[in-house]
Amino acid sequence: MELTNDKNEVVQEAAKILQELLRRLDVKASVIPSTEMPAESSEDAEPTVTLDIEGEDLGILIGWHGQTLSALQHLLRIMLDTKTQEKLPVVVDVNGYKRRHYEAIRALAWRMAEQVRVKGTPFSLEPMSAFERRVVHLALADHPDVITESTGLGETRKVCILPKRSVS
Repeated sequence: MELTNDKNEVVQEAAKILQELLRRLDVKASVIPSTEMPAESSEDAEPTVTLDIEGEDLGILIGWHGQTLSALQHLLRIMLDTKTQEKLPVVVDVNGYKRRHYEAIRALAWRMAEQVRVKGTPFSLEPMSAFERRVVHLALADHPDVITESTGLGETRKVCILPKRSVS
C-alpha cells in the first residue's frame, strides 16, 4: 500500500522532529525513514512508518529492555500529533533492535508451543510488555495444537501457552 502525499509529508516531518530530538540529546546518528508492513499485522493493514536511527554506540537510546526507545517513540508520536492532523503509526527503531527483538519473541513462542504440543502441559512465559504479548498471540494464532491467553495484572502480566483440547 502506498502512502499519499499528505502522509509522505508526515513521514518527513516525523524524521525531522526525531533528528532534532537526537541533536538536542547530543546523539550523532542518522534517521532513515521507511514504510513497511508491520510484521505483526495482516497484508491489508495500513503501512507503518519506521524511523530507524543508525549510528554507533546507540545503546543509550535503547535503554534497559528497550524502555528508553519506547519513551522516545512515545514522545515523537505526541510531538507529531500536535504538529500534524494526520494519524499514522510511527515506529522508532535503533539499528534494527526492535526487528531483532520481535523475531526473537516469535522464535521463543514457537519453541515453547512445540514444547507444549509434545508434553501436553501448559507453559507460562515470563512477564512481558503489551507489545511483546501481542507478538506471541499473533505468532501462535494459527497454530494447530496450542492456544494462548494472557494472565496476571500490570507488570506481572504474561502469556500462557496451552494445549488445544480436541472437541469430540
